Amino acid sequence: MTAQALEQRDLAVVIGLEVHVQLETNTKIFCGCSTEAAADEAPNTRTCPVCLGLPGALPVLNEAAVEAAVKVGKAISADVPEETNFHRKNYYYPDLPKNFQITQYDAPICRDGTIEVEIEGERRAINVSRAHLEEDPGSLQHKGGSIDTADYTLINYNRAGTPLMEIVTEPDFRSPKEARRFLAKLEEVLEYLGVFDSTRDGSLRVDANISMVPADEIDADGSIDEEALAAANRTEVKNISSHKGAEKALAYEVTRQKNAIQRGRAIEQETRHWDESRGITVSMRSKEAEKDYRYFREADLPPLRVSGWKEEISIPELPDARRERFREEYGLDAESASKLTSTKAVADFYEDVAAAFDPDLAATWVADNLLGELNYRDMEIADVEGRLGEFSRLVELVDAGDITRKNAEEVVLRRMLDDGETPDAIIEAEGLGTVDEDEVDRAVAEAIDEHPGAVEDYYDGEGGAINFLVGQVMRKTGGSADPGDVNAKLRARLDE
Repeated sequence: MTAQALEQRDLAVVIGLEVHVQLETNTKIFCGCSTEAAADEAPNTRTCPVCLGLPGALPVLNEAAVEAAVKVGKAISADVPEETNFHRKNYYYPDLPKNFQITQYDAPICRDGTIEVEIEGERRAINVSRAHLEEDPGSLQHKGGSIDTADYTLINYNRAGTPLMEIVTEPDFRSPKEARRFLAKLEEVLEYLGVFDSTRDGSLRVDANISMVPADEIDADGSIDEEALAAANRTEVKNISSHKGAEKALAYEVTRQKNAIQRGRAIEQETRHWDESRGITVSMRSKEAEKDYRYFREADLPPLRVSGWKEEISIPELPDARRERFREEYGLDAESASKLTSTKAVADFYEDVAAAFDPDLAATWVADNLLGELNYRDMEIADVEGRLGEFSRLVELVDAGDITRKNAEEVVLRRMLDDGETPDAIIEAEGLGTVDEDEVDRAVAEAIDEHPGAVEDYYDGEGGAINFLVGQVMRKTGGSADPGDVNAKLRARLDE
């Protein structure tokens, strides 16, 4: 269909994703080189004849990578065939030392899975057509500019051979926001499985395929006619490395394509590069067809058979199931349950605290207080996992009335995170223990006697007067009285 014809019809956005996930293994997928990168790692040192593709070097498949792939297949309810195999994908890129990539072609390890995502308040099943194992190329470092403006480019082969799983969706997304929601959910599931670490540099990379299709070609259930999709020129956007980046890149590309169509220009089928620093996509090359890769079987690797073994591989409770259990078992609302299952580490931490305290109290302290303070400091729950006992002790002190909640939240917790001190040491050093009832009663009486104007305002119905008097009592008690208790004592005394 011509651009002029498209211009006369309403257009719909059709997006499919190819998500490359680095699997958590100790060594690369076909050799014994480590996948752990040191902060001061020199380029091209974490390599060997296999991952450099030297003549005569033979690959050996990493069992841990296969196990991780099977776990992913089970988590997305995919078909895991009894036998799969590997192919060579032939093309030249400077960061691919063999000039081919060992991957899976017509026999992927996972087929026909689904991932449920909440979009606009509704749960939708996003179809995953395939997920397969492959090796990562090396990395390019563009110096003096971006990919199209750099003075020169350096190649580092340390990443070459890192195990990847490529997860390919059907074209089920109708907006950039939907794609972002899916990526967040996928990352959540992978993290729960223990096969993925989002903190690793380059651990998740996305290629997005986007087409503009006449809206009337999409059925009410969201399905699209395959001929209509094939007729639309598809643009692939590469170099996306985050959920937010995916939404921004796709939003830019939607705008670019719509503007081109409105100007009567045809959309070229091409591969484009997402330049995050400039917030634009730039053309890289014409889009390759499947035949351009000249796939053929990898003769150095035998067929992969996982029959029997795949049944022995177990997966943990996944986020949706755990979220629902938290609501039923602990009586949490949907928002708290969602916060407390955002990662497996957070959920585990919460359950450890809830085992010792009231679930609602534990939820308040973990979901609101602890996660809020960690987020402010750009920290993760992993940074305090070894201090569960200290955190539980703080909750215990508040629950027993040995320290006010205000002081616990605003002083003790913050000092614990900033200085690494224990709650008891902070309370002793700052004199934050709660005062006895007699001292609070004396402070209440003094505040009333010393501020007759505020007392008169209270009787005149001015709401701020009681807050002023509470503040005076808190000052007299060094902030160690409970504000709610002080408020109640003041009102009782004034209303006598």
